Amino acid sequence: MATVATLAIPSTTNICVTEDYSPTKKRHTELHDLPTPQEVDIPLPPPSFLPTEILDLDKGTPDHHVPRDPRLLRLTGVHPFNVEPPLTALFNEGFLTSPELFYVRNHGPVPQVRDQDIPEWSVRIEGLVDNPVTLSMRDIVENYDQITAPITLVCAGNRRKEQNTVRKSKGFSWGPSGLSTALFTGPMMADILRSARPRRGAKFVCMEGADRLPNGFYGTSVKLNWALDRNKGIMLAYKMNGEPLTPDHGRPLRVVVPGQIGGRSVKWLTRLIVTDTPSDNWYHVNDNRVLPTMVSPEMSAQDKKWWTDERYAIYDLNVNSATVYPEHEERLDLTTSGELYTAKGYAYAGGGRRITRVELSLDKGKSWRLAEIKYAEDRYREYEGELFGGKVDMWQRETCFCWSFWSLAIPVADLQDSDALLVRAMDDAMSVQPRDMYWSVLGMMNNPWFRVAITKEGNSLIFEHPTHPTKAGGWMEKVKKSGGDLTNGYWGERQQSDEPLEQAPVKEICMKKDGVSRIISLDELKINSSNGEPWFVVDGEVYDGTAFLEGHPGGAISITSSAGLDVSEDFLAIHSETAKAMMPDYHIGTLRPDAIKALKNSTQPTPGERRPTFLQPNAWFKLKLSEKKTVSWDTKIFVFQLEHDTQTLGLPIGQHLMIKLNDPISNEPIIRSYTPISEGNLQGRMELLVKIYHPGTNTPGGRMTMALDRLPLGADVDCKGPTGRFEYLGKGEVLISGKKRPVQSMKMICGGTGITPIFQVLRAVMQDTNDSTSFVVLDGNRLEEDILCRSELEMYAEQHAQRCRVVHTLTQGSESWKGRRGRISETLLQEFAAPEELSMVLICGPPAMEQFAKRTLLAQGWAESDLHFF
Repeated sequence: MATVATLAIPSTTNICVTEDYSPTKKRHTELHDLPTPQEVDIPLPPPSFLPTEILDLDKGTPDHHVPRDPRLLRLTGVHPFNVEPPLTALFNEGFLTSPELFYVRNHGPVPQVRDQDIPEWSVRIEGLVDNPVTLSMRDIVENYDQITAPITLVCAGNRRKEQNTVRKSKGFSWGPSGLSTALFTGPMMADILRSARPRRGAKFVCMEGADRLPNGFYGTSVKLNWALDRNKGIMLAYKMNGEPLTPDHGRPLRVVVPGQIGGRSVKWLTRLIVTDTPSDNWYHVNDNRVLPTMVSPEMSAQDKKWWTDERYAIYDLNVNSATVYPEHEERLDLTTSGELYTAKGYAYAGGGRRITRVELSLDKGKSWRLAEIKYAEDRYREYEGELFGGKVDMWQRETCFCWSFWSLAIPVADLQDSDALLVRAMDDAMSVQPRDMYWSVLGMMNNPWFRVAITKEGNSLIFEHPTHPTKAGGWMEKVKKSGGDLTNGYWGERQQSDEPLEQAPVKEICMKKDGVSRIISLDELKINSSNGEPWFVVDGEVYDGTAFLEGHPGGAISITSSAGLDVSEDFLAIHSETAKAMMPDYHIGTLRPDAIKALKNSTQPTPGERRPTFLQPNAWFKLKLSEKKTVSWDTKIFVFQLEHDTQTLGLPIGQHLMIKLNDPISNEPIIRSYTPISEGNLQGRMELLVKIYHPGTNTPGGRMTMALDRLPLGADVDCKGPTGRFEYLGKGEVLISGKKRPVQSMKMICGGTGITPIFQVLRAVMQDTNDSTSFVVLDGNRLEEDILCRSELEMYAEQHAQRCRVVHTLTQGSESWKGRRGRISETLLQEFAAPEELSMVLICGPPAMEQFAKRTLLAQGWAESDLHFF
């Protein structure tokens, strides 16, 4: 298991920021490089080799500067970087984990810290203190006692995929490898805080990092008396296994809070704020909580009290365990296996509590067998000295902050007679893992018994873990697909007293056509796509969009711009189940495996390229939020900077662009189409008028609009376009799905922010003195203050009264309102939108309004080809 060797410990160590801390120093400390005045039998860090290459997946992302190990399993797509190591590889490294395999939880881009900036990196200690102070890295390393201690960090989401299999939570899926252990070096937080002298009444220490996120910088808090208690072990660390922190692990300085969830160990530390209340940071309030199991995602979105109740905040880890051997999908050959099989795994507890027993059962928990436990952490208690520039002084400390390894030799005959191996652990507070899952909105702290299913196949036993973090499979998925109830306490097995399930299990929509076995090479994909047949790739399968060019809601450009590309992320994020069910009609084959990787780089921007127009239909580029302008209580204009001051957006009149950002709660990508309020030839910036849909009593609110509202200034969003079937070419000529048609008039029907594409077309006509096209605008809103672009609309109606009429109608108009009242009605459409020669109708608003308008207009004599919905 853990590497153990005779380790040389120098009697004194000089800590020098410019030499010992240098990030360019060789990373792995070779054993023969260490002096040998004293012999100590302790676990050593495993062999470690610094990744030097930027992975293809990270090129073109904000993390383009971070080398990474390709073995890590990505849990949230390309970016942000959230990964766990393969379970077996993690376990086989032993007690300590190499930095390159250490799990990573990043909420956003990794701050880029230059070598020359590190000595002057500073941490500000402020708030309820008598001596506010700013400490540089040099101060932290040279002016405080340094310690080195082994600590296991665990993500609160460890094993979350099991909860997501039962019912999707708001968190992404972690397997059982969301934990790792390292030797951390640095000063105790208690010493740092005492320099600032906290005042009477101070109760919490809030921590903030340098990682800029959609909702501000990441921050959280712990109780002040914990931070001042040396037995709690809370520290500031700048080394990991004897070498400087890597970028993903908080370079150059992070907090390490032993025994608590990893979300409390803030990386890239810049501030410590002493307060009398818990942190009000968005990430402290809206993350790392276990809400009551009866609270649904909808309830939690509608009522903020669930997030502000500190009773539900998570600090200490709970007791947990997992099986590593048998491995997932391991096959045991009974003809060559021998009489005994040794099961192995890990266990940990929280708050400094010790794992006191690990038990295994082969008969559904009726009887249990006691496993052997190895406590590698105790080896460090036997030594008092220095290690990697910090003092190891654990002999008096009783708290346990590391994982332990368990093992049990089991007769193979007993495995043959069983259908599952169950594991549970207990700590010294007699807290034991529960049999049943406690499902909650965020899917955190999942710790029911770890079950490995056993099936017989010929002369072999096949073992299955509950899930795999990034792949399909596992016994839980099989049970769910077969209609079993994963919450019945019997792992989905039907009991005699069980009533049949009322609902059939949700089936994944298959987007492949039965009988299609064609294998398509990259050359074939590119050649056909360049010949006018828009072939594109989703999840490794190839589709031909030619037959859907005219009917696609996003316009032909949405398909043609995807020709020859892998559009899996975008497609799955924005298309409904109905759209997915249509895909077999367009499925033509499977892309060769060697071609999939080659496609990953096909949409990456060229570094340093200075493009005259921003938008590209086949690639995402980043816009930076520079300003927010309040229009009304629920409407804002978001101003985004383009890449340079003379660049224009490049959006044709009547078309849209797509914006993509991550949901701050679930971290899943959100993609929506918008029409800017700014003109397409405006240089250097783009302005977006957005109505913020806040959660109400019976509504969850708008995911994208709330996420946009939470974006801090300076944050980036991804943008791509143009998209849309409609384009106004000017002087009474429009282009719909690639076909031109003349118009002499247009009827424009809109509601709320549906005014934006309408306004874009209207403005283009009104600004062209040679364009005689006439317009009627029917604009429905709730209140008078909800009318957007009102002054511009009324100006056009006044200046061009012969060919521009604007009609507003309100459902809740005040007593002083002199205009129309009520919704857009049949009478209103009959009066202002009657069919005419060389005319068409443009419609944009809430779905109910659009459906009503379509039914009414068709009944009044309009042809369906005359109606365009943005």
